Amino acid sequence: MAHQQQGMDSALFERRLRPVYDNLEVGNNRKALQESEKLLRKHPNLLCARALKGLSLLRLGRYEESHGCLQTVAEEKPVDDSTLQVLSFCYREMEQLDKIVELYQHAVKQTPGNEELLAHLFVSHVRVEDYKAQQAVALQLYKAQPKNAYYFWAVISVVFQGIRGPESAIPEKRKLYLALAQRMVDKHIKEGKLETEQEAFLYLHILKLQSKYQEAWEFLTGELCAKLYPGAPVSMKFELLKVLGNWQELNELLQKLLEADRDRWDYYKEYIQSCFELLDGQAAEGADKPAYMLNTCHDFLLHIIDSSERKTRGPYLARLELHQRMRAKQLPAEELIGDFDELIIEYFCLFGDKSCCTHDIALFLPSISIEQRQSLASKLLQESGITSTSLPQNKEHMQKHICALQISRMCGAHIELPVDHLLAFYTALKLHYEHGHSSFGKQLLATEMGPSDPYALLAANVMYDISVREQKSDQLFEALCLLQYVLRNSTSNFHVKLLSLKIYHMFGCMLGAQEMYDYLDIKQIQLDSMGYVHCNLLPLSGRFSGVRNCFDTTLKFFTNSYKERLEYIALTYRFCTFSKMGEFMNFKERLTNSLLYVAVSVEAQLCDLVSCYGNIQQNLSAYVAMSIEPADDRIAWHELSDNRDLQAIIRWDPLHLDNTDAERKESYDQEIEVLQLRSLLLRLFATFIDLYHAPPSAKLAMSNAKTPPPAPGEDTATLELLRESWTGLHQRLRLMNYKPLSQRFLVNLLPTRLHLLLELPYERFFDDLAQMVLDMHSGASQLTLQCKRVSENVASVMDVCVQTITENNECNAVDGLWKRREHQQKIAACLEILSLYAFLLSVLNDKLQFNAKTKTKKKPSGDNKAQDTPLPISEKERSQMLRELMRQLKHKLEACDAAIRTWKAPTLPRDLSSFMADMSLKPEVEATLIGDVSATFKESHELMVTELRNLIKDKIRMIGK
Repeated sequence: MAHQQQGMDSALFERRLRPVYDNLEVGNNRKALQESEKLLRKHPNLLCARALKGLSLLRLGRYEESHGCLQTVAEEKPVDDSTLQVLSFCYREMEQLDKIVELYQHAVKQTPGNEELLAHLFVSHVRVEDYKAQQAVALQLYKAQPKNAYYFWAVISVVFQGIRGPESAIPEKRKLYLALAQRMVDKHIKEGKLETEQEAFLYLHILKLQSKYQEAWEFLTGELCAKLYPGAPVSMKFELLKVLGNWQELNELLQKLLEADRDRWDYYKEYIQSCFELLDGQAAEGADKPAYMLNTCHDFLLHIIDSSERKTRGPYLARLELHQRMRAKQLPAEELIGDFDELIIEYFCLFGDKSCCTHDIALFLPSISIEQRQSLASKLLQESGITSTSLPQNKEHMQKHICALQISRMCGAHIELPVDHLLAFYTALKLHYEHGHSSFGKQLLATEMGPSDPYALLAANVMYDISVREQKSDQLFEALCLLQYVLRNSTSNFHVKLLSLKIYHMFGCMLGAQEMYDYLDIKQIQLDSMGYVHCNLLPLSGRFSGVRNCFDTTLKFFTNSYKERLEYIALTYRFCTFSKMGEFMNFKERLTNSLLYVAVSVEAQLCDLVSCYGNIQQNLSAYVAMSIEPADDRIAWHELSDNRDLQAIIRWDPLHLDNTDAERKESYDQEIEVLQLRSLLLRLFATFIDLYHAPPSAKLAMSNAKTPPPAPGEDTATLELLRESWTGLHQRLRLMNYKPLSQRFLVNLLPTRLHLLLELPYERFFDDLAQMVLDMHSGASQLTLQCKRVSENVASVMDVCVQTITENNECNAVDGLWKRREHQQKIAACLEILSLYAFLLSVLNDKLQFNAKTKTKKKPSGDNKAQDTPLPISEKERSQMLRELMRQLKHKLEACDAAIRTWKAPTLPRDLSSFMADMSLKPEVEATLIGDVSATFKESHELMVTELRNLIKDKIRMIGK
């Protein structure tokens, strides 16, 4: 058959397969399948056509047929490139990368020494990170074709065995591998075979990994490196000179570099550090004038300032940095450089018209006292030249005023102001925004932000401060309307979108939040770094089916990019770009272990189980497709990565009250605990289903699970084990006594769900449910009592749901928004519990009915058997108990539905027209703006009520059969 393929004319062979390839490329998988089958009718032994048929079936979702088709092709052990490529493409899509290794191993055995097949085998080992196998294949390749690239593939494989392989944690092994890698390169250098800059980079990297810094320096500054690697980044020299303690040479090098490039802030920081290190060295040697080095440093900075043709921020920032470091060491900074406030004011006068000025000045504020900060803020406001009776004359003048106001807030100027002053300040900010927009914000490009937008952002923060003090939503709702107005004028301002998104979430308005998130148009890696602003707040938001689209988009990025990242790493080998390998590998690990990815995966599966609405067979098929393995905790808890970008939401909160690092750690710890709870809930619930509905063997064969199917009795053992973990986790969390996240400022992260999950009866409900499932399975005598307990739990969950709706309606009369999110989450959580319970009852009922039908056929042989042991509760009685539980649940769900029908839409603040009138808007703008925001809240409530009622109807239908 292989002979037949070889006998075919290659051009003819390619031409006949072309229609299949073309259809697959454009996504016409059904047509591709037809074309491949047509070709196989003429050439039934054409392996590539059979492989393409397998790919078409895979793309059509016919997994079992595809699996069978691909299996038969793989068993033929093909050697032709076309078939191998198609098979490896299929296995990549199915994430069965180990099978690609097997494919090429068989092919290489049949045609040893084939360079192309060996190269493919090497790359297949790269994908599964088998560094030892990589090394062996690379050396085979080098033996077959002595190319430098193959030799260095072997070298880098040895390096990775030392720093990333399974033995990398053993210091002796690490040392051994790195020494071997160095010897391999040394041999090549002696033979004069080093050819490229990437090879030189790899050698330097190996030396640094072994802390051989002197050798690395000698090589970096030697002739060979100069010839091969003339573009070596100067940061390499910095790094080595610092480690070697050669501060004088570093200092001189940086002076030359700064003369050439005068605005490199990173160089200035290195330069100042080198000066202080030399100062410490002089002091240690007992020099009479240790401050000489700092005089030289200051003179150099003045020389740069005076001799620069255009003003650059770098040297001015460097003076401030020098001043700050001298004060930290109790050295006479004012004597040498001058008054700190005056330096800041000078910087403000020069660069205050740039938006980066606020951030620049903020770098140095922590080094002075709060009183000094507030005094400095007052001076900057005076320097801006804007008073309560004057307005900016141009865009630059306005930017200076904005900068002064932002710094003023960061210095704590607003925090002590009484509410009436804050309201007056808010009004002034609105007027400044409107003046700036009408004077300088017209005819902007679609991608430009309005120059006066920061006034509105500051105004929103001020209104939040008032809302927190008063514990009322009115002022914050007003700020939301202002932000929506700004967004109409400045459609690309993502700061406004992020703040609006946050406020919508605070008020539980899912429709508004989703609109803002869509408007942000977050893509690619931002789905990981920025997804937390929305995805973390979706579970238990009351929109179970609505949130699934958002989860799908996020998960699609992670799953698709995982395959892409593997290919990027493979490409770094193909092009020998060793400098990028570690970067790509770290990136892959961070994304694979992203907390957001893992959390969204778990929440999406829980969401699917809650939202099931088909018949029992459809629901069970959907459950099986999830491939949940309760006995196997797939989450690498110690490797989870916090990839959130908390700096994305701009903040100007008082620096002495802003602790982003502590907030990050606190929220991350709580999100991990939430993930523990949700993951364990998913696995525990899966054991309930698996006890009565074992996954089919075909599904196990298709899955990547390396664990064998559970033996009889193991399923109950897994359930018992997870049940213990469930109660143990709740006990530990209560002892940990986590505090809710601080909500002091608008940009702080919203509270996690941890306290809600501990407050509601999740623990007791699923613990009692586990016992009932076990008793129902064995027919234990205490089943009646356990059913009663579960019924009581169902009633208590229903009570929480009804009471929360009543409480929300009562709050609505006073303030419809302040506690709305909290109430929505409680109601959604109650319905989640009851929905999972309904799904379980439908599975139990299906199983008991099936058993009853099968037992009627062989009834005579079973009656005498149970005489020697205590009689378990019969299946007929169990079936009756189950029907009673379903009847009770149906009544409780109907009660929830009746309560939800009475749930009132949130009442919104009424006097909104007055605040819009302050901005002297046209009446039609004012009316449509307030109308649109109000309509969003109303529609969001109606959508949620409709969705929750549909969910309840589905569950009643599910258990009513």
